[in-house]
Amino acid sequence: MKRLLLSIFMIVFAFAAQAQNSDDFFKKSGFEEFRKSLFDDYKDFRTKMLKDYTDFLRKAWNEFNSLSPVPAPEEKPLPPVVMPDDEKVKPIENRPVIIDEIIEPQPVKPQPQPVVLIDEVPQVCDSYVDFRFFGTAARVRFDVAAKVTVTGTGENAVADAIEAMASRSHDNMILDCLALREELCLSDWAYLQMLDALAKSIYPGDTNSAAILAAYIYMQSGYKVRIGTDGRKLYLLFASENFIYDKVCYHVGNSRFYGLEQLPSSMKICEAAFEKESELSLVVPGNQKFDYVGSEPRRICAVDYEEVNVEVSVNRNLLDFYETYPTSMQGDNMLTRWALYANTPLDENVCKALYPCLLKMIEGISPVEAANRLLNLVQTGLVYEYDNTVWGYDRVFFAEESLFYPYCDCEDRSILFSRLVRDLLGLESALVVVPGHMLTAVRFNENVNGAYVMIGGEKYLLCEPTCLSGAPVGWANIEDGTDLQVIKLEKGKAY
Repeated sequence: MKRLLLSIFMIVFAFAAQAQNSDDFFKKSGFEEFRKSLFDDYKDFRTKMLKDYTDFLRKAWNEFNSLSPVPAPEEKPLPPVVMPDDEKVKPIENRPVIIDEIIEPQPVKPQPQPVVLIDEVPQVCDSYVDFRFFGTAARVRFDVAAKVTVTGTGENAVADAIEAMASRSHDNMILDCLALREELCLSDWAYLQMLDALAKSIYPGDTNSAAILAAYIYMQSGYKVRIGTDGRKLYLLFASENFIYDKVCYHVGNSRFYGLEQLPSSMKICEAAFEKESELSLVVPGNQKFDYVGSEPRRICAVDYEEVNVEVSVNRNLLDFYETYPTSMQGDNMLTRWALYANTPLDENVCKALYPCLLKMIEGISPVEAANRLLNLVQTGLVYEYDNTVWGYDRVFFAEESLFYPYCDCEDRSILFSRLVRDLLGLESALVVVPGHMLTAVRFNENVNGAYVMIGGEKYLLCEPTCLSGAPVGWANIEDGTDLQVIKLEKGKAY
């Protein structure tokens, strides 16, 4: 029904665009009347769909037991390496290293969209709700006098609340939320938390009503949502295409459902669903535009290249977002969890301040020498420490976090270095995982000697960002026969 109506609308609109005088077309053809009837059909279709959903809400509840959280994989880390003095004076020789497994980049899906068109509701005078999330000011249209309070935790109480919200009093708010998702380039994870912050600002202290409001907006935005209750409290459950570690999970239908808060071990969950609803993705596809609050500037210097030193500041609001980011994997390969961090673009505020300085420092030299300077900056300009010593658990950093926090380890350095060579040099790179350690591999467009792996018929030179004494491209402390996996990364953004 939706596709048919949309196709008719686009065909008629195309004829209208070809008319020399569009005003005459609209007047003579009755297009305005047709357009109005088309949108009326959309409204009728959406009204019926919501009616069917709320009817299902009154009876589609079943008891479920949760699955215990699966802890994120941890390995005993290898100590950081140091290049022996006698090797520093020897030429680096070509040495192939055998790969056991290559993990290709996962396809990035477009974000979910409303299953049915939501159109503007004309208002004589708009009312607004102002709220903040991750330090970012936001505003949506909504009259708080029209807010719906959930009167209980039973099936009918939930269905009554959703039915009242579906009376179009919330439509402009949904449109504004979707507009904010696009304007601020929010990932699915950030968008969910934005809705959570909005709902809590409208219902301070009323967690049940806030959960249902956030669930309603999220499902109307096209996401797969379920509602659960333990008899005392209502919970928003979101489906994730990523397997999330360290979180209670419910299997409902063919999806895994999680909560933003701690979930009980068992509860009743409503299995009512919308057609074409989509699971949340933990990919961060672009620069999220949180309001900028700069951290205290930090200077990072390359020991072996005096001229290579930079001052960097990071958006504290973005760091707050990263604090909430759950460890996860794509598909069924736990190694993909590192790709999620490595493929996230560096914040544009950091790029604008950092990249012009670095480009000047590598201007006019070969890509290999430029990579050596960037590599030495990461090797000697950052301080190494084990995650368990600093955090008490294994924590992976986004690139900005390695530039901010005083300590980082091998995977953090490898992710940061891969980001720099992709963005500043336009070179393809990959993460190389060995038991207890990670390093980077870079594909140069010229013949370079050193330890290397072959990926897709191309030679990638190994680079050791965790060599504390500094070591050039092609040097790697990996013995033959070591179990080795390669995570191929997405291409960078040219600067």
